[in-house]
Amino acid sequence: MFTAEKAAVHDRISDFCQAHGLPQPTLTWSQIPFSGEWGIATSLFQLASQEAKASGAAGGQKINVPQRAAELAEQLAAQLQDTPGFSRIEAVKGYLNLYFSTADFAARVLGAVSQQGNRYGWGEPKQQRVMLEFSQPNTHKAFHVGHLRNMILGASLANILEAAGYEMVRANYIGDYGKDVMKWMWNYSKRHAGEQPPAKDVTRWMGDLYSESSRELEADPNGEAEIRELFSKWEAEDKTVYDLWLLTRQWSLDGFNEIYEQMGIRFDRIYFESEMERLCKPIIDDLIARKIAVDERAEGGTVVVKLDELLGLQEKYRVLVLLRSDGTSLYGAWDLALALTKFKDYDLHQSIYVVDVRQSLHFTQVFKTMELAGYEELMKKVLHLPYEVVNLPGNVIISSREGVVVLLEELIGQATERAAAIVAEKNPELDEATRLTVAQQVGLAAIKYPMLARETTKIATFDWEAALDFNGQAAPYIQYAYVRANSILRRAATAVQAAQPPQHELQPSEVELIELISRLPEAIQRAASEHKTLHITNLTYELAKGFNDFYNQCPVLQAEEPQRSFRLALVAAARQAMANGLALLGIDAPEVM
Repeated sequence: MFTAEKAAVHDRISDFCQAHGLPQPTLTWSQIPFSGEWGIATSLFQLASQEAKASGAAGGQKINVPQRAAELAEQLAAQLQDTPGFSRIEAVKGYLNLYFSTADFAARVLGAVSQQGNRYGWGEPKQQRVMLEFSQPNTHKAFHVGHLRNMILGASLANILEAAGYEMVRANYIGDYGKDVMKWMWNYSKRHAGEQPPAKDVTRWMGDLYSESSRELEADPNGEAEIRELFSKWEAEDKTVYDLWLLTRQWSLDGFNEIYEQMGIRFDRIYFESEMERLCKPIIDDLIARKIAVDERAEGGTVVVKLDELLGLQEKYRVLVLLRSDGTSLYGAWDLALALTKFKDYDLHQSIYVVDVRQSLHFTQVFKTMELAGYEELMKKVLHLPYEVVNLPGNVIISSREGVVVLLEELIGQATERAAAIVAEKNPELDEATRLTVAQQVGLAAIKYPMLARETTKIATFDWEAALDFNGQAAPYIQYAYVRANSILRRAATAVQAAQPPQHELQPSEVELIELISRLPEAIQRAASEHKTLHITNLTYELAKGFNDFYNQCPVLQAEEPQRSFRLALVAAARQAMANGLALLGIDAPEVM
């Protein structure tokens, strides 16, 4: 917003600098913290610093930068007093503060929301492509709640980065290779040959067969040898084994897609571990030839990168194992191949990995190995974004390793049932089909919001009462505020008019709501730069709270004109801002509730 005003001010400051023999300015604008009036500010310290450097290089008098910044701000404040669009301009300790009139600012904000609609808050294209890799499930296993935070966090961050102006590539790296997959195929071939997966809940069925394979393997003395033989045939691309692998892998992928569709998640590119297994071998050979990796297989050892030894350190990076003694590769080797493949496939400004905090050392090792291999510039563009685990009620950590597995389908089903009961109580007049749709929207929102409203470095504890709270900081509270705004506009029975500067004195709740709406563009940029979804969850909640305060204090439909038209425009803008915030979080805004 206020692009034209900023451009006009920039041009006048540029003319001032040229007239006084100063360097051309680079201005960065920020919003002045709201305290009864709205404004923007820019610093003159950089301009003063540029002048000081130029003067020093020319042998001139030394310039005191803070003092000079204050002088420049004072001079420019006097020069810019007649600039259209601002109510007043002042200089404060080297900063130039420009304030808008309350009425004009209010109309401008509401007009921007009306004009931009579901793109309100979005930034200008940055001409930079970012790949964000998330989800990373394993085929031939169940999709459980342990995958939840990764999937929800990655999808929301991708939305936020896209809204901030980046060109996004949403990537998924699927584990489709290894002993666990062969173990599933071994069990299927021996006990379920020819059996087809069910039409729904495919991942549950795949998971049941995987659990069965673990039990059967423990009781079968020949199982390990048979699985190794199956693995050898797979590597040799034996047609029978390879075709069965492709078929059963697709069953898993179909199950994943069923869940992604239900969660409203999409991907632009899918990578597979099996692809990287083939691509990593030349990389490993090169690392051995260059003595970055050490081949100790002749002595029954492994191929390993002894990072601390290479760098003269102790217990910092430790070692990265690339190959087992039998020559089979490990996931560290696959990640080397994946890192290079991403940059080969796309011209990336940044490559972000959303992977849980327990893999932090692993990614540090992979990225450091790539640096040693000569890819320092590429490694400046990679980022591991760690997140903590999810706890069930009762402080039970969800972990497949510990045997605490709650299937995602079960959680979604329970969320929908609980939401349906609440919706039926709040609005018994809804027909059954609408009630089910709303229950699904509210249930999924209740699952997603708590995962996004906390620092990623903190454990997220899932609690049903908090997640489905219609009166607290939870998704249903925000959704209900949206529905309330929707109801007002529906009952108005007239089209919302373009917002004009208000003719009445704005009430505190009106001012506060306009202020909250105006924050969305800045919140998106901050969330993108810090990779923190909580900036969006917090603002969207504050928007809902601000709207409810306005709703309780300011009549809308009963107000006289032109106050009525202005307030209807404010309701429409608040509704759109809440919807946009929820959309960034991957949450639907129900029409009724």
